[in-house]
Amino acid sequence: MPDKKPAITPVKPPLKWAGGKRWLVKHIKPLWQQYSDRRLVEPLCGGLAVAFGLMPERALLNDVNAHSMNFFKWLKRGLVINIPMLNDKELYYKYRELFNTIIKNGQACSIVAAQLFYYLNRTGYNGLCRFNSRDEFNVPFGRYKNINYTRDFTCYREVFKNWDLSVTDFEAITPDPADFIYADPPYDVDFTQYARGGFAWEDQVRLARWLAQHPGPVVLSNQATGRIIDLYTELEFKISYLNGPRMINCTGNRTPAREVLATKGFKEASPWHTAKF
Repeated sequence: MPDKKPAITPVKPPLKWAGGKRWLVKHIKPLWQQYSDRRLVEPLCGGLAVAFGLMPERALLNDVNAHSMNFFKWLKRGLVINIPMLNDKELYYKYRELFNTIIKNGQACSIVAAQLFYYLNRTGYNGLCRFNSRDEFNVPFGRYKNINYTRDFTCYREVFKNWDLSVTDFEAITPDPADFIYADPPYDVDFTQYARGGFAWEDQVRLARWLAQHPGPVVLSNQATGRIIDLYTELEFKISYLNGPRMINCTGNRTPAREVLATKGFKEASPWHTAKF
């Protein structure tokens, strides 16, 4: 019997991510464990909270946000940050202007862009990743008393070794039939402008139909709006509900957000499907 490969040391998501799904990992793991020898595919991977939580050996991670994906691509190379990083308003806006200038100059894929993106993400308001119609990062300065910045990301290189990264529309991805797909699109709410073009209802429908065509296991999470529930029910997904944290709300409302988990393509009923949350 061949020796079992040593487990890779888990790492934490390096970015703050509004609407991140780190809290959801414990609910996805029971489904993932029976397919953990397969490749994980995330067509809208966001801040990679689920990938880091599941720690697959192989993964295809995609997003249309070219700036976050550039940061992850440099993590895969063993990024070490050498720019000054302070929780300082003046420095923040100086770096924000520099970051936008770099984008305009066609250097959005550079290591400097990756370093600035990390700083802006950690220092900006509530971990938002927001761009205007001109593809300019426009998140204001945050309100943190203290920030622990990381400079050396070389430990992430081993984690990313067999993880492929891409920046494209999800329909351009061609998963293998056996792949385990987890999809976390922007919430079905008004604010979806985390990248140029946003994510409209038509995109929600495109995604649902694309997921429904996959013969392997699929897990989808989104806010439990009536039309999201109807959409995935009509496509014969199994629907379950969770109370998720309400991370950002301008009114200060901390009432749990009702979320839907839609699943399809699982060979056997899992104890997870009958659990109460």
